[in-house]
Amino acid sequence: MAPSKKTPPDAFAELKGPMTREEARIESSRCLYCYDAPCVTACPTHIDVPRFIRQIAAADPLGSGETILEANALGHSCARVCPVEVLCEGACVYHDWQEKPIQIARLQRHATDAVYAEGEPPFSPGKDNGKRVAIVGAGPAGASCAAYLRRLGFNVTIFEKRKLPGGLNTYGVAEYKMAQPTAVEEMKFLFKLGVDVVSGKEIGKDVPASDLLNDFDAVFVGIGLAETRSLGIPGEDLPGVIDALSFIERVKAKGGKGVPKSTITVVIGGGNTAIDATTQSVRSGAGKVTLAYRRGREDMSAYDFEIELAKTDGAAIITHAVPKKILGKKKVEGVEFADGTKIVCDRIIKAIGQTKHFALAKAFGLAQHEDGRLKVNAETLATSRPTIFAGGDAVNGGKEVVNAAADGKRAAWGIQRALFPGKPAPAGNDYWISTIDGRKVAPITPRSHS
Repeated sequence: MAPSKKTPPDAFAELKGPMTREEARIESSRCLYCYDAPCVTACPTHIDVPRFIRQIAAADPLGSGETILEANALGHSCARVCPVEVLCEGACVYHDWQEKPIQIARLQRHATDAVYAEGEPPFSPGKDNGKRVAIVGAGPAGASCAAYLRRLGFNVTIFEKRKLPGGLNTYGVAEYKMAQPTAVEEMKFLFKLGVDVVSGKEIGKDVPASDLLNDFDAVFVGIGLAETRSLGIPGEDLPGVIDALSFIERVKAKGGKGVPKSTITVVIGGGNTAIDATTQSVRSGAGKVTLAYRRGREDMSAYDFEIELAKTDGAAIITHAVPKKILGKKKVEGVEFADGTKIVCDRIIKAIGQTKHFALAKAFGLAQHEDGRLKVNAETLATSRPTIFAGGDAVNGGKEVVNAAADGKRAAWGIQRALFPGKPAPAGNDYWISTIDGRKVAPITPRSHS
């Protein structure tokens, strides 16, 4: 009897589902509430993990959610998309005893879900300080910066070139990690603090960069990265060749109905985006999926746990496979590698990194590193122009959502200090400001949640 064909996992089934109240209670009771907890240090936004878990154990999920969102305005999405295996959960002391770490991400989701169910942010905008800030890009870095600027009393306007806010959270995160409506919900939730959003307008194209410099007291640039790099090989323009982010966006749109069926897919790349495209291909029903990487396994930048997920889903991984030519006349029929190996396929997904936004940097007159990353002051995130700040992928070259959230928070504080030199932050902002560098301060007073 022929073996039965393996049914691919649901393309939209979440990897890290929600916890019930009882599951959260039991899991939170496992936490040791470490002093100088390594999980706090491992988190780029320095969320007070022991504190928020203790609040869950005390049946206060709303208070727990507030603790999380104090330190990380994007805590709702980070609970779903953070690579916690190499961050907070990876630092958990339970590893030292060869025991399962605390499920910090799922507990964080339990808490932020409770806050979002209330429908209103647990914080209020600060008293109007008379200053206006423009934010370029409504991705994680820009949204985080906007949230904290509003709490400092700034008037904030975000310019987003796409229809929906959220950046990669909305368009580029694999659907099995976070659904698009969740990303959009998070943006709308944060914008309730009083943020103005101008959608469908690209700075440098629809709106001159000079307008922002003339009309606002400061600018934050959170534009992420640009288009996917070219393979630079024959056949790359054939129908059936697509970049990873465009593929993931199509999967997320209209329940995946915009993605043509594939019998055999080859993904070219070795980073986390390549793994997302690989796993999402399997889960979207591709008959066979192969990830091809040009160097050795030890050189792949993708996280080990992500690679194992792709393999568990049924994807094949080949290394030392340098693409030489994409085969086909009217559409993709295969790919040939430098060693002469050929793989027959009907879809090729490129995931070899993204270029930088040189044109916009030039429009603002910003200094860049040789690779195109924007140059910033590490402490304040000020660029080469003193009233322009930047963060996220445009600065770090492509890291995690949580890194972008941390940058947005740091830049908000940098803008405050630049426009109000020598003045302390408005009352009520000391706690989140202390989390920029992980410094301990007096606990926040729990709010009354009815």
